[in-house]
Order: sequence, then structure tokens, then C-alpha cells
Amino acid sequence: GGLLAMLVRAELAAPGMQFVSSNTYNGLFSVHASLMIFLFIIPVFAGLANFVLPLMIGAPDMAFPRLNALSYWLLPVAGTMMLLSFLAPGGSFASGWTAYAPLSTSAPVGQEFFTIAVQFAGASSIATALNFLVTIITMRAPGMSFFRMPLLVWANFSTSLLVVIATPFVAASQFFVLLDHALRFNFFDVTQGGDVLMYQHVFWFYSHPAVYIVMLPGFGIVSEVISTHARKPVFGYRMMA
Repeated sequence: GGLLAMLVRAELAAPGMQFVSSNTYNGLFSVHASLMIFLFIIPVFAGLANFVLPLMIGAPDMAFPRLNALSYWLLPVAGTMMLLSFLAPGGSFASGWTAYAPLSTSAPVGQEFFTIAVQFAGASSIATALNFLVTIITMRAPGMSFFRMPLLVWANFSTSLLVVIATPFVAASQFFVLLDHALRFNFFDVTQGGDVLMYQHVFWFYSHPAVYIVMLPGFGIVSEVISTHARKPVFGYRMMA
């Protein structure tokens, strides 16, 4: 994802076309954004929490280690599919990470790589979130009540709730695009009775909570680091939680 960003910046270094065509540039931009959002920003705190969360609540491990492994291995599949879209006829998906219809439903076959990759990334997020919820609710050490949990654990708990509630909507939005694209279901084709704005309503039901899925663990980390080094408990802990 970072290398694709470097290519984007190189292309923008001077006016006019430098290295790639307009469509390839849109593909570089879209694949870069999708990799960074779906495969880095959203999962990265889950990776950290896998390590620290059991330590913080006194659990020996996550509740479902095999589900944990599955949720990890779904991510390279998603990333590989996004990158392989460059080899598809017509080039990679070029409709941005939001994949707005009708641009995405009329795009070349590379768009289908994105829609399927998002299903893998979404399934990974949901599996991880369920694992966190069950671990936090059922595997806390004796005496570790909810209001004794560190704020980072609270952040992962609330983030996991958001993921479980909201992620199916981004999967649904991409299923709509896939069915429109591959089987001509015409969900978003106004001339066939579809509603092009419906995509935005479904997609942003996930992608706005995604902001908090990214931010909350960051707040939790800052709270723990500052309070630990200050050797004082977080002020207003219950209100924060």
C-alpha cells in the first residue's frame, strides 16, 4: 500500500502524465486506499489487542484460538485479491475505496476482485470482534469486574461491538455491487427502477462507524500510556468507560 502511494506521488510530481495512464493512476489510488483502510488501519489494533488484551484481563489466551488464526489468514487472501486486480482485463478497480455506484457497477472485471476481497476482510473483522467480545465477557480473571478493566480493554470491547453491528453492511453493499456487476440485478440502475443513492446509505452505515473502530483503540492506548507513566489512575475513569 505504501509503495502504491509512492507511485501516486511520483505521478503527481509534475503536471501532465508521467508514468501511467489515467485509468492506471485511478487504480493505483484505489488499491492503495483499500489496502491501507481494510488491511492496515482497521486490523492493526486488533493485532495489538491480540497480544495485550489477555494480559490485561488475566486470561491465558483468546477464547477461540483457531477462529483467531482464521481471521488472520483471511487478510492475506483479501490483500492478494486486491493486488491481483491489476492483472484483470481492463485493469484494476478504479472507483476508489468507497466503490460508489454506478461507477463501480459499470467498471471492468477488476472491480469484482475488490468486492470479493472486502468480503474476506469483513469476515476477518467480524470473527476477530466476536473473539474479543467472548474473551472479555467470559475470561476475565477473578475480581476483574467490568469497571476494573483498563480503558484499552474497554476500547476494544466497544470497538468489537461496533464491528459486529456495522461490518455486515459493508459486506452487503459489496454483494449488491457484485450482483449488479456480474448478474445484472440492477439495484443501482435508475433506468431499470434501481436507486443509485441506496448504495451510499448502506455503505456509510459501516464506514462512518469505521472512524470510531480506528479511533477508540488509539484513545485506549494513550490513556494507558499516560496513566502508567504518570503513576496515577485515569481521571474520571467510569465516565470515560
